[in-house]
Amino acid sequence: MTEAHFAYALTVLDLDAYLRRIGYDGARVPTFETLRAVQLCHTQSITFENLNALMGWPVPVDLPTVQEKILRRGRGGWCFEQNLLFGHALRAIGFTVTDLAARVLWGSDEQVVTRRSHMALRVMVNGEPFIADVGFGGQTLTGPVRLQLDVAQATPHEDFRLVAAGDELKLQSLVGGTWRSLYRFDLQPQFAVDYEVISYFLATHPSSQFRTTLRVARALPGLRHGLLNEQLATHYLNGVTEKRTLTSVAEVRDVLADLFGLTLPPGPDLDPAIARVCYFP
Repeated sequence: MTEAHFAYALTVLDLDAYLRRIGYDGARVPTFETLRAVQLCHTQSITFENLNALMGWPVPVDLPTVQEKILRRGRGGWCFEQNLLFGHALRAIGFTVTDLAARVLWGSDEQVVTRRSHMALRVMVNGEPFIADVGFGGQTLTGPVRLQLDVAQATPHEDFRLVAAGDELKLQSLVGGTWRSLYRFDLQPQFAVDYEVISYFLATHPSSQFRTTLRVARALPGLRHGLLNEQLATHYLNGVTEKRTLTSVAEVRDVLADLFGLTLPPGPDLDPAIARVCYFP
C-alpha cells in the first residue's frame, strides 16, 4: 500500500465494523427506516461517557482515533466522537449529512447564552430534512425527528419536538409531562476544526463538567440508564425512576463494565479519577 493509499484508508470509515459494533444487519439503503434503525442500534450499543477527559487523557475527534476507540477498544464517547462516527456511517450508506453545532440548554437557564458545545446532524431522506443525534447523553435522541416545527414526534423513547427560538430552533423532549429543552441550534454547516476547538476546551479546561464529574448514559429498550459520579439512575418510560448510590470504586467499575457495556481503559488512571469525583459514604 502506498503512503497515499494508507492515508486514505485511515480517513474512511470501516462500515462493516461499525454495523457489527451496533448490531445492525439490515438494509444499507438511505431510507427513513434505515436511518431510524441505525440510530436506535447506535444509541443502545455505544455508551455516552467522558472517561478520557475525567482521567486527563486527550479526546481527539478525528475519524481514525474515534474508530480505534469505539469500534476496536469497546469504548464509548461524547457527542463529537459519536456523531462523527454516526455521520460517516450514514454517508457511507448513501445519506446526505450536514454537521451542525448547538448551544446546550439542558439543566441551565434558557436565557443564558451558552457556548456551541454540542454536535448534531441534519440528514436528508428523499429530499426531506431530519435532525439526528446519538450523542446527547441521558436524553439523546433514539430516533430521528423531522425538521418540522411545533409537532410532537415519537421516538423509540420519549416524544420530541422542534420549536422556534428567534432565528434558531430548540429541540425539546417530553419528560414527565413537561417539555424540556435540550439545546438550540441553527442550520449553518460546521467543519472538523469547529469541533476540535470546543472538544479540546471541554476536555482540558478546569471548569469543564467533563473534567469534574463522571457522566455516563445508555438507552436500552424501555429505559435509560444514567450515572453521575456515584449516583446511578434508571428511568423507565412509564415514569418510574430507580436510584442507587454506588459505594466504592470497584462498584463503579463493575457498573461501567456490566450495565453500560464498556471495556474499561487500561492502566492506573481510572481508579483515582473515579475516587476524585465520587463521594462514597
